Order: sequence, then C-alpha cells, then structure tokens
Amino acid sequence: MISNISYVKEALGELKAKKKYGQNFLIDSNIVDKIARNACDADLTTIEIGPGLGALTEMLLKYSRDVEAYEIDKDMYEILTRNISDERLHVYLQDFLDADLSRYTEKVNICANLPYYVTTPILFKIFESGLDINRITVMVQKEVGDRLSAQTGSEDYGALSIEVQYLYEVRTEMNVSRKVFYPEPKVDSAIISFKPIRERNREFEDGFFTLVKNSFRMRRKTLYNNLKDLYDRRAIEKMYRDLNLDGNIRAQQIDLDTFIEIYKELGK
Repeated sequence: MISNISYVKEALGELKAKKKYGQNFLIDSNIVDKIARNACDADLTTIEIGPGLGALTEMLLKYSRDVEAYEIDKDMYEILTRNISDERLHVYLQDFLDADLSRYTEKVNICANLPYYVTTPILFKIFESGLDINRITVMVQKEVGDRLSAQTGSEDYGALSIEVQYLYEVRTEMNVSRKVFYPEPKVDSAIISFKPIRERNREFEDGFFTLVKNSFRMRRKTLYNNLKDLYDRRAIEKMYRDLNLDGNIRAQQIDLDTFIEIYKELGK
C-alpha cells in the first residue's frame, strides 16, 4: 500500500518533498480510497493531475477503466513508473498546463490533489477545455474550496466562483486534516466534486468567461471601470440602464444570473 508513512519515506529515500511543486503526500489509505471511489467509474478513463508517488493512482486504477497521469517532477515520475506496473496506467512527464487535451474524445473523469500555487490555473484549464467531463474530484486547500462555492457579496466570491457555478453542481465531499499528509502542510484541505449541469456552448462561454474575468480585474474598482476599456462605453451605459444597475456596483455584488444578462446586453 503506497499511502502509508513507511512507504512514503522509503520511496523518497534521500529525496525531499519539493516546496516549489507543493508536494505533500497522503498517508491515510481510507481517505485515498474514499477519494478514488468518488472520482471513478469502471468504464471510464480517469485523468490524474500530479500523481506524485502514486498513492491515489493505485486506487484510481482499482476503480477506473484506465488512468492517464500528468507528472511535472522527473523524480516522482521515475518512482511512480518504477513502482506501479500496470498496462492500464499511462504517465506523462509533463506540466498539465501544457498538455493538449484535444486527444481525449470520450467522456472522462478527472481527479487531482492540487497544490495551492497552481489550483486556479489548472481549474480554469479544465473548465475551459473541450473535454467531455463526467465528474471532477479535487483535493484543494480549504480556503480554495470556500472560493469555489462562495456566494455573491462574500469575500471569497470571484471569477472562479462564477465560472464553476455556471458549469457545475459543486459539493464539498469531506474536509481533510493536515495531519494525514507527509510532510504536514500548514493548512487543512477539502475534497470538492463537480458534476456538469448544462450543455456546453463554447462560443457563448468564451465571451462570457472573458467578461467575468475582466469584471474582477481590480476588485476595488467598479464594474464600469473594469469594463470601460474593453467594451463600447455607450453599450455599457445602455446595459446599466436596461438592467437598472447602480452606477457604483462592483463585480462581487453581482450574481450569476445578472452576469449572464450583462453579457447578453454587451454582446448585442
């Protein structure tokens, strides 16, 4: 079993977890099993991001048709490919952010233990990809989990919150103590799952997500000031009148449905 402290220390040997990659290894097999059970389907491929030593990979293989894993660290790649021998596992020594996902033409599941420094870019890449996603299951720092389900007006509410909630039903499956990792991180984590809730319209989404991200460019600025250099000012002023928006409203005060109406108005 890879997910125990003895194996992790032995596998690492003289190596140390690399802070630049946010490496903290799960050492609780029960939690690893719960994540894999939630993430997988026996008849689908699971894409794993950052497999590390392979604790989660081992369980994903148990519950998936096959696993495609992306590992950025050469040391982890060598340990993983040496210690897990399964023809259903394909490991790529590559930064997931550089991966071409267009080759996946069938429905997939995605599972990852995401380090804080790269969580948002990876989630945006997944959400805005052309992947046919059945389910996404990720472990993230708890504060990131709060952002994903944040409601209008809260401090955590932002572009990521809106994009997630437009596309998915978001659930916190469980909270995970920092004590089940080696080395122990400074914060607790949460396992978050995403299930698609609507048919994808790529043309609409490209424009809509661009609008949302730009609306939050500078949180202290009003919506108008964030958009005035990107859209025709007369169109923005008409949108304000048509939707009866307060002239000083900021992006964090605007809910998902209103953002959709804003984009529809500015797209005319």
